[in-house]
Amino acid sequence: MKRGKKYIEAAKLIDRSTLYEAREAMELVQKVAIAKFDETVEAHIKLGVDSRHADQQVRGAVVLPHGTGKTVRVLVFAKGDKAKEAEEAGADFVGGEELVPKIQNEGWLEFDVVVATPDMMAVVGRLGRVLGPKGLMPNPKAGTVTMDVAKAIADIKAGKIEYRLDKTNIIHVPIGKVSFGTDKLLDNFQTLMSAVIKAKPAAAKGQYLKSIAVSSTMSPGIKINPLKISE
Repeated sequence: MKRGKKYIEAAKLIDRSTLYEAREAMELVQKVAIAKFDETVEAHIKLGVDSRHADQQVRGAVVLPHGTGKTVRVLVFAKGDKAKEAEEAGADFVGGEELVPKIQNEGWLEFDVVVATPDMMAVVGRLGRVLGPKGLMPNPKAGTVTMDVAKAIADIKAGKIEYRLDKTNIIHVPIGKVSFGTDKLLDNFQTLMSAVIKAKPAAAKGQYLKSIAVSSTMSPGIKINPLKISE
């Protein structure tokens, strides 16, 4: 893959053989952000688990203290009083059965997070093939299947993110924007790491935090020393 001149210049600032302290990594990720837009900063955490085993799954949600810097559009599946509660709490879209053909047949996906009350999961379940692969399926562990829709919406709008392992046992999540500055990025990163460490499965053996890196949208990865993150 051919890299641009700016990318190559930015890459020179990163020592690939160094495992940086978290604060140094947050400072460096701002220096190497080369795009003309406010790049998203992402954390990539490789864990010493095998996600093929049910007892080694790592999944959950955490509210980042400074949010993600992104406007999140929330769709809520609810009816009656709960639908009214969702609207009043600031949900972008609220509905039920009538949304199924819109999503299934018309390919409507103009939302970032889906929340559902438990009684609506039979309806939402019919959308599993569409929502599942996109990571949009509501889940009790992530707090998106709940009767307290107002709290779920408030948390999501405040910067709640969901984290889960991919097939290679890596978690990829946004922790803010380059414009946040070092302290806010570090706060968000540490909050995420605490949640991931707390979610360590009892079945996990050996070193849990295998490798950690941060990168901005257009920059190379910056490795963080996993041994300096307290488990």
